[in-house]
Amino acid sequence: MTRYDSSDLRRAAAAGLQAPSMYNSQPWAFRLRDGAIEVLADPGRQLTIADHGGWALRLALGAATFNARLALAWAGTPAEVRLLPDTDEPDVVARLTAAPHRPPTYTERDLYTAIERRYSNRHPFWPDPVPADVRVRLIEAARVEGAWLDLLVGMTALTGFSEIAHSADRVLRRDQRYQAEMITWTDTESDSGGIPVAAAAAVAEAQDLIPQRNFGGRRRAPGRDYEPEPLVGILGTAGDRKLDQLMAGQALQHVLLTATDAGLSSSLISQPIEVPTARDQLRRSLGRSGFPQIAFRIGYGQPGHPSPRRDVADVLVG
Repeated sequence: MTRYDSSDLRRAAAAGLQAPSMYNSQPWAFRLRDGAIEVLADPGRQLTIADHGGWALRLALGAATFNARLALAWAGTPAEVRLLPDTDEPDVVARLTAAPHRPPTYTERDLYTAIERRYSNRHPFWPDPVPADVRVRLIEAARVEGAWLDLLVGMTALTGFSEIAHSADRVLRRDQRYQAEMITWTDTESDSGGIPVAAAAAVAEAQDLIPQRNFGGRRRAPGRDYEPEPLVGILGTAGDRKLDQLMAGQALQHVLLTATDAGLSSSLISQPIEVPTARDQLRRSLGRSGFPQIAFRIGYGQPGHPSPRRDVADVLVG
């Protein structure tokens, strides 16, 4: 029987900690148990105000699980993944058991090499359209992970999304406890997490189509509005259980890495998901019976600034 060892664990963890997380909170840990690699939630890094229900935590953990899967497959030791494997240990969100050795597929190799190049780029994107064949690849990446992806095309759809997103953003801006928590994760260069100013968007302006969080207070150059017609994606799942949210995290990372492999940048838009009434409006606007789990913008742009990550040793537990 094939078993993972400590070198496999470090490889999986090094890839997993590159996943996206709300405010770059990095709420994960990894351990080796009985020859399997487990992905665990780190409750101490869950956002108590912005994510009191754990939705963003589970999306991040799903994304980290997908990265770990890729790292193991790249090394020729693919994993069989079981989500929420043990009801007695709710912090264990995924168990990766070694499958028979095989060479990585071309897709696995391409996506693995994209892991370190993927980060949230909050700067304006260029007006170049995303090609149709790439859009198809993004939709398929979500589908194979059990999720759906709607790409908003045309100003009618974008304007409707903009209204929902700005409405949700206003609700969150009025919540003083929410804003205070966000400030604690802002303007930091610490490897322990948070968003450095260099990785933040410029201060939002009234004419912007998509709301931006104020992570740094930087003013944009005159005449530099954000893209007037961005490509916006809405990723969702049929259900909204903890399992669905972990699946959504895996799907999100598969989509983002597919975009990165195609030379695209991306950044997440979570405000319409965080506010329940906005999320329901978004669902109805899409004509979907499922649940939107995250929104994001995709496009071509100049290189941004990745947020720092913790050291591998800091996310390994016994």
